[in-house]
Amino acid sequence: MNFSERCWFFLLFSLFSAAAEADAISSLKNFMQNTRTFRAEFTQTVLDRNGRVVQNGGGTMQFERPGKFRWVYEKPYEQLIVGDGDRIWFYDHDLDQVTVRKLDVAIGSTPAALLAGSSDIEKSFDLSDLGLQGDTEWLEATPKARESTFEWVRLGFTRGGVLKAMELHDNFGQTTVLGFSRLEKNPRLAPESFKFSPPEGTDVISD
Repeated sequence: MNFSERCWFFLLFSLFSAAAEADAISSLKNFMQNTRTFRAEFTQTVLDRNGRVVQNGGGTMQFERPGKFRWVYEKPYEQLIVGDGDRIWFYDHDLDQVTVRKLDVAIGSTPAALLAGSSDIEKSFDLSDLGLQGDTEWLEATPKARESTFEWVRLGFTRGGVLKAMELHDNFGQTTVLGFSRLEKNPRLAPESFKFSPPEGTDVISD
């Protein structure tokens, strides 16, 4: 799996909002049951195993469950990731290259399963409530599949039930931290957002 795909998996566990009175696990389950579409902006910081910043970035995202999503990286480089319900398209503008993967293979037991997949999240993840730390409720999700690309993901919710922060620790020792803003729950999204056609002359690599 290349760097672009790893970044996508790290980010595909992004935004969750839920009931104010619930703990973090209940908030996540509420989100899965009641959120069909979602849109937000994100910032991303990648830390190496020593806690040093190796990359800063950000962009916008939107999804429509099940299996449709669109991620636009605006920095540090332009990249587009589109899930059309059957396949996932990774378009690297600078490399003029597209990688195509089957949705069921690419999602598997990854953060994407929590974002755009089945509401039965405990089938693929072990969930644990880490309790209140400061003013944030923390949840940890550990994938049950051994072939997962990450070790754990932690989600921090405000006491109002809105996702405040996410930390993902991958198998390479890196930690990806995301922050979210301008969250919209169940907005009307254009169907064209989840369609992609490779630009003419682009190098296409598929499974």
